[in-house]
Amino acid sequence: MPFIDKAFAAGSAPTGGFDIMSFLPMVVIFVLFWFLMVRPQQKKMKDHQKMLSEIQKGDEVVTQGGLVGRVVKTGEQYLTLEVANGVEINVQRGAVGGKLEKGTLKSL
Repeated sequence: MPFIDKAFAAGSAPTGGFDIMSFLPMVVIFVLFWFLMVRPQQKKMKDHQKMLSEIQKGDEVVTQGGLVGRVVKTGEQYLTLEVANGVEINVQRGAVGGKLEKGTLKSL
């Protein structure tokens, strides 16, 4: 089998050095992943935490489950929401999905 020997002999020998061009596609994919996925999610999470820390009595909020109410009482971890006249519920602060504009709830 002399053909195999010639085929191996014709190939280039590994140099053992570091080739940056073979590593570059992985770096580009990582950078794209960071800017398109991770960074926007971190910014959204930071904005949500800021919104949760700024909730105060009288704000109108919607929970992640879809309940809409006015904040009656605030605590460290829990909020008391008035969802109807005389009906109050306790929800975790983290369960609040968003803040509504003033005047959204007219009936409460």
